[in-house]
Amino acid sequence: MKILTLLEVGGLEGLVAMIILIIIGIAAVVSLVITVFVKLIYESKDGRKFSKKQFWLTMLISMLICGLISGAICGGGL
Repeated sequence: MKILTLLEVGGLEGLVAMIILIIIGIAAVVSLVITVFVKLIYESKDGRKFSKKQFWLTMLISMLICGLISGAICGGGL
């Protein structure tokens, strides 16, 4: 019996969905690393606290920037 690959099963919807999920996952991990780095820098000065709202807002902004970069690269803009 042959092993069926994703391309032999039918349309490419599954492949497209996997690629999109991989891009979102990588953007989330990169954003998390950037946000933790920003949090460490912010809290190192004057004993300030980085609130949950600031954390999630920083992560959202970082993910949007990652999305713009990814869109430019995947869309052929760069």
